Amino acid sequence: MPEDVEKPHHLGHRQRLRDRFMAGGAEPMPDYELLELLLTHAIPRRDVKPIAKDLIARFGNFAGVISADPKSLAESKFIGDNAVVLIKLVREAALRLAKQDVINRPILSSWDRLLDYCQAAMAYGDTEQFRLLFLDRKNVLIADEVQQKGTVDHTPVYPREVVKRALELGASAIIMVHNHPSGDTTPSRADIEMTRMVRDALKPVGIALHDHLIVGRGRHTSFKSEGLL
Repeated sequence: MPEDVEKPHHLGHRQRLRDRFMAGGAEPMPDYELLELLLTHAIPRRDVKPIAKDLIARFGNFAGVISADPKSLAESKFIGDNAVVLIKLVREAALRLAKQDVINRPILSSWDRLLDYCQAAMAYGDTEQFRLLFLDRKNVLIADEVQQKGTVDHTPVYPREVVKRALELGASAIIMVHNHPSGDTTPSRADIEMTRMVRDALKPVGIALHDHLIVGRGRHTSFKSEGLL
């Protein structure tokens, strides 16, 4: 570019963002700046600050953006396939890192990390999802599987399928996890009844139901802690 042609102002801003990130990491940066820096790699020729701020306003925070459904992301102006792929790639990378902290490790010594993983994996979903965590006799997490996906307020769970899968994996115990898209993690009557049905189906084959967790954005409820198991 000739020296007498003024460069777009956002180019200097991008470099300043990169320099700040490299010097101090992401911690001091607000969510919209972190997202802005991410978008610079997918949208090279546009000021991405307004786009980042719009996405944060729509989805709440950085975690909400990277956890958003691809179709919802694509509805935002100027967000194309490259940006959607990059955003979802960041989420998948974060989930794999979080899962690595809990898989093949004793649950009791990594409970907080497990909660963080469940939050990252499920709290921002817009439909209910039912996940099973399978443990061996030493309470080591040996498998993590999504069993069912449902609607905004209901997920069908079949106790016989839960028992069958636990036996296939040789599990000694399980933890059930599901999300409430509303954010209210208070167990419903249906949640309580379903949990007890699964617990009762597991007992005859010697498999324990350690807990049932309901996760929402920034919160969770433990059936065990609430005396519901």
